Order: sequence, then C-alpha cells, then structure tokens
Amino acid sequence: MPPQGPAWPGATRLGGVVASEPFSLRDEGRRRVLQALHDHGACRRSELVRLTSLSRSTVSSLVTELAARGIVEEHPCTTGADGLRSLGRPAVMVSMAPNARYAVGVDIGHDHVRVAVCGLLGGIVAESEARREVDLAPHETLDLAASRVRQALTEHTIDTAAVIGLGLGIAAPVHTGSGRIEASGIMPGWVGINPVQEMHSRTGLNVHVINDADAGALGEHSYGVGRGVDDLLYVRLSAGIGAGVIAGRRPLTGSAGMAGELGHVHIVENGPICRCGNRGCLETVASPVAIAHLLSQSWHRPVTSQELMQLVKDGDPGACRAVEDAAAHVGLAIAAAVNLLNPRLVVIGGDLARAGELLLDPIRTAIRRAVLPATAAQVSVVCGQLAEHAEVLGAASLALADVPQRLTQPSAAARRRA
Repeated sequence: MPPQGPAWPGATRLGGVVASEPFSLRDEGRRRVLQALHDHGACRRSELVRLTSLSRSTVSSLVTELAARGIVEEHPCTTGADGLRSLGRPAVMVSMAPNARYAVGVDIGHDHVRVAVCGLLGGIVAESEARREVDLAPHETLDLAASRVRQALTEHTIDTAAVIGLGLGIAAPVHTGSGRIEASGIMPGWVGINPVQEMHSRTGLNVHVINDADAGALGEHSYGVGRGVDDLLYVRLSAGIGAGVIAGRRPLTGSAGMAGELGHVHIVENGPICRCGNRGCLETVASPVAIAHLLSQSWHRPVTSQELMQLVKDGDPGACRAVEDAAAHVGLAIAAAVNLLNPRLVVIGGDLARAGELLLDPIRTAIRRAVLPATAAQVSVVCGQLAEHAEVLGAASLALADVPQRLTQPSAAARRRA
C-alpha cells in the first residue's frame, strides 16, 4: 500500500504541481477518487463512495472516465473480506493502473548507487546498481545516477513526460525544508552540494531528497514488512548506520531532519575515531566496513565487506563471531531507542541484514536485558522484506505521493476542448 498522509516532512523537492487554473468540482472529484486509491489500494466502488464522500453516480462517472484515460483499471475480485472465495457474481475492484505513470528512486550510499523505476503501485520496472566510493566524488556520482536513470527509461521506452518525479535517498542527514545535506564529516566531498538542484538539472525531473535510512523506513512501511504497523524503527546497517522512525503512521525526523542518526550514538568508551569526529560511535564497530577491517587486522590480510558476507554465509567461525559481537553493540543502541520510542516493530535492513538470525539474536537479547519488560514483550525484531530495494522504493514513494494531484490535472487537449 502506498504511504498514507502527507509526504515525508524531512524530504525536500524541486519542482511540483503548478495548476494552470483553479480546480473545478470535477477536478476535485478526480483528486478524491485517486487519493482514496493511492491511500487504500484497490477498492470497490461502494468503498470509494464512503472514502470520498461523493455520490454513487459521481464515483461511477469518474471511475469510467479515469479508466478510459488508462489511469485506473477495474478487475474482478473472487475473494471476500475474510479472504475466502466468494460465491456468485464476483465484486469489481478499482485500482490505479500500475503503469499509467512512473516514479524513479535513487539510493546513494557511501559505496554504491542504486536506481529503480517503479510503477504507481511500487512495482519495480527497471533497476541497476553500481559500486562506487561516493563520499569524495559528488559530481561524478550524480552524473552516474542520472545516466542510469536515462538508460533505464530508454531501455523500457518510458517517456519522461510519464514520470511523476524522482526521489533521492542519500547517506547523510537532510535538513528539513532547505534540502541541504549535513555532509561535513560524513560525506566530506558533498559539502555545499545541493543534490535536489543537481539532479533536477541533470534529469529535468521533479526531485525530492531524503536521508537513506528514512527512505528505508518509508519503503518497508509502505511496501514491505511494516505495512499496517503504526510504530516502527528501521535500522540500516551498511557502510553507514542510520535509523528511520515511523510514529503513529507518520515519519519522525526531528526539528531539522537529524533524527535517527543511530550510527553516531556513543557506544564504546575511548573507541575508534569516527568520520564524524567523535570517538566510539556505533558505526566504528558495527558497520560491515568496520567488521571487515577488524578481521583484516586479525588475519593480516585484506577483507572486504562483500567478502565478509560470503564468509558469514559459509559459516566461517571468525566472521560469525565478529558479526555477533557487532550485533551486541547494535542491540544496545536499539534498546535505548526502543525505550524512548516504544515501537511495535524493529526492522533491520542494509547489507548486514543478510546475516539473518546470527545478527537478530544478539539484538533481541540486548532488548530483553535493557528495555522495560512490558515494552520488550511487545516489540518484534525482524529483517526487512525488501532487502536492497527498501531505500529506492521509499525514495520513489516520495514522488508517488504527488500522484493524485498530478493525475487530476486535465490534459492540455481537454482544456482546449473546454
């Protein structure tokens, strides 16, 4: 189900919908129908009447019009509300047509660029990934991302006019409102870079920007294991460590978009110096890069984070022990967050999530030991359902939040006929 309510408040965009003339009542009716389908997924026409407060005849007329334009589609539903197969004439469900329009998601981590083109329902139409050290190469990284976007659209013959917008998740705090990234000490080469303007100039698309962990939270909440959960904490364990928070089905980003910087929680007294300038941050001992570096020192040979995950998969005792120790540190940080936020669900994402139960068990143990018993008893800790797609889907969903407004606009031909 697409995200409900307003777009993520920590996100900033360039571009958007500018109405060429005031909405008519019929425009408003279209918007209500599309908003209901966007927020609730496939609905019966009777449900649309209730959700939109429009008359049955108006809903019927609007659905027929939108279906003729290819924006919505109708299909039979052979199961009832209880999930059992219904007898008699099947109900007709209305939903947005998946490929009526598209959105692009871009995930820029410390060591990768990932691009996905999605349909209106979040289905991935095209995707690509490139491994690259991005912290000191902003322009080259953005050039690569824009090139991958153009390539994906061209290969799937998607006109940019059919693209609602582009969501960009980036591995640094994003300042609410201005879209400025707080890159100093985290992505030092990006200081002074405005990623919204840079991507807009390269692609011509409406661009939204968001922190990558916030994008991951939005992705899992909208399309993954967090669907239907009111309160969740998403923790991304990759080259950087961060967290995104959903509270009361709404994102929690803090006064300046800085909430969720779990990777920079002090965890080891007099520990290693972090790229942020502090000592003993969680990221210095629990990211895949940090764990691989520890093994490199112990084994006196280079170990990459990619090799680390293969070693864990193969059951290497040293690699497994290193991941378990790191997970214990992660668990302490998450336990503090659980005491503060009281989420119903903790979702673990990022590269390290591929370790599965080896990672989850120490986290659950730390929560049992450090969290109020009543709170610990009701919180679940699971790996994300979307894996590496969480961030790109969450980023794309920022653009998809514009769908009801964008698709309500009458076409130029329709305005000329009027």
